[in-house]
Amino acid sequence: MKLTEEVAKLVSEILAKKEGVGGIANVVWVAAGGSNGGNYPAQYFMEHESTQVVSHAYTSNEFVRATPRFVGENTLAVVVSMRGTAETVEAARVAKSLGAATVAVYVDESGLTDVCDYAIKYDSLAVDASDMGRTNSAVVLALAMELVHQTEGYAQHDKAMAAFDLVEPIYRKAFDYCQPLASAWAAQNADRPTVNVMGSGPAFGAAYVFSICNIQEMLQIDSVTTNCCEFFHGPFEILDKRTSVFLLMGVGRSRANDERAIEFLQRYGGERVYVLDGKELGLNDIDDAVSEYFNHLIFSPILNNVYMRALSAVTHKDYKTRRYMWKVRY
Repeated sequence: MKLTEEVAKLVSEILAKKEGVGGIANVVWVAAGGSNGGNYPAQYFMEHESTQVVSHAYTSNEFVRATPRFVGENTLAVVVSMRGTAETVEAARVAKSLGAATVAVYVDESGLTDVCDYAIKYDSLAVDASDMGRTNSAVVLALAMELVHQTEGYAQHDKAMAAFDLVEPIYRKAFDYCQPLASAWAAQNADRPTVNVMGSGPAFGAAYVFSICNIQEMLQIDSVTTNCCEFFHGPFEILDKRTSVFLLMGVGRSRANDERAIEFLQRYGGERVYVLDGKELGLNDIDDAVSEYFNHLIFSPILNNVYMRALSAVTHKDYKTRRYMWKVRY
């Protein structure tokens, strides 16, 4: 079954089950680390398109320790973890105990799939053979779009659903296109102690994941994520000719914010200012009415599978090794 069909069926089942208690009034997207960043497209879409269902995104342990009071029988909790991170499983347990409908988005069955009412499997973007139209971010975005469509109607629903079929072929072309670009960028930045990552609007989640997961976690290199709009309210003071900046230039309404930041970076920065343009990656192949919501689905796997690997090669850091993760108590 196609992802879009599976999601439509799942959302329909949940709404039917909750009809007797007033339906779904709010949705929470809960996860930790890269999975938390991967929920950004769903949250961004809901913020900009939903008028009836209120949406919130939380990192797992904050949800557990400071559970929002509104969570209850009119809540849909979408909880994401590749293998069942302990705090994420606990977050699902808390949501379920309060009466929320719980959906596990997962790769391997775990305590998360045991706890949740429903489950939908995704393909890891880090695996070369995966379908990039079925990653965790694709699943949650499809859930968000279908939830809005079935509760209030989404005028661009058909275009959005068709776009999921384009993600994989767009990614494959972009993967080949970026290889020499990534190699050149990595060689130029191998000696930099900090990589500043920038993005805005629908691309900000991909910037965040690139920074905390790909650069900090996998390569143990310092990294900072800055919103292109917020850049002008403090962070631009660190800029000089030596500063390493990697900016995601998205497609959609926030592109003008990226362009503003780029103009300043090119005026005062140096040769280590790098721009990755979503239009060059093929996001223009998706209908303009919905393309901005698919920024993350293309940027994130390209950053993980091309740019992170290129930086790993030139710095001679094995991106599969960790200092602390899975090795010590935390």
